[in-house]
Amino acid sequence: MKRVYIGGYGPGIVTVGGGLTRLASPSFLAAHPTLPVLYAAGELERGWLTALEAGETLAPLDERPSEGSLPCHVAVDPTGSVLAAANYGDGVAVIYRLDARGAFDGEPIVLRHQGSGPNAERQEGPHAHQAVFHDGILHVSDLGTDEIRRYRYDGTALESIKLQPGTGPRHFAFSGSRLYVAGELAGTVTLIEDGRHTVVPASREPGTGFPSHLQLDGDLVYVANRGPDTITVLRADDLSYVAEVPAGGEWPRHFAIDGTTMYVAGQHSDTVTAFQLKDGVPEPTGEVYEAESPGCVLIM
Repeated sequence: MKRVYIGGYGPGIVTVGGGLTRLASPSFLAAHPTLPVLYAAGELERGWLTALEAGETLAPLDERPSEGSLPCHVAVDPTGSVLAAANYGDGVAVIYRLDARGAFDGEPIVLRHQGSGPNAERQEGPHAHQAVFHDGILHVSDLGTDEIRRYRYDGTALESIKLQPGTGPRHFAFSGSRLYVAGELAGTVTLIEDGRHTVVPASREPGTGFPSHLQLDGDLVYVANRGPDTITVLRADDLSYVAEVPAGGEWPRHFAIDGTTMYVAGQHSDTVTAFQLKDGVPEPTGEVYEAESPGCVLIM
């Protein structure tokens, strides 16, 4: 039976229907691909990464430093042997090996970075935002330097993928050779394919928007927009517009899709709202869960 876990900036991880596991600022959660193990990024000035066994309750398994400040994302590669995290505060990314239990194994590989962007307030230095494993390579979005950094699992740096100056890449996703990127600072979605960049607004609503999470599902791209507080649906092949609907809460920081159900975390409304996807478009089900300052939804 699948469970819905909610992380964020409150007192811990909320298990829908199962109570609270106290943990300091678990702003992002990730699941091991084969083991009942959940990982949390503790978004603190001195960041931590926590592994928990996911049974009837969440039980501590292991904990290590994130090697940077304000870790905001954690991910596990498809083999379950490597974990990576992105530290927003100082731009540091970190790689840990995982053992057969899903616990941390050995010393970390620390990936420091330098650079800046044209937005003096938000791009004064590197700000790692998401870690994604794709085709045996670790990709790390850097909001501060307008690039997707690339590394081998041993920490060897590869040529990065450049975005337009001022984009502020946040969350991103791959579909084969296609790369889709939410630009937090520019308010855009970018499709990169064969070296060509297609850029469209993330929201059609008036005012300033700050895209947060982006996810592919089938032939559609979904992006959450903070500010207008909407979810936009785009076609994956060309980023043409399908729909834009209210997110059901304030400041939608993240969402998760399970089949035809979408859960949207409204950070400023202290809610997680459930939607049914009808022809790919989210429609509210009436189910709303309370959680203090939610930042992430994980279904496992």
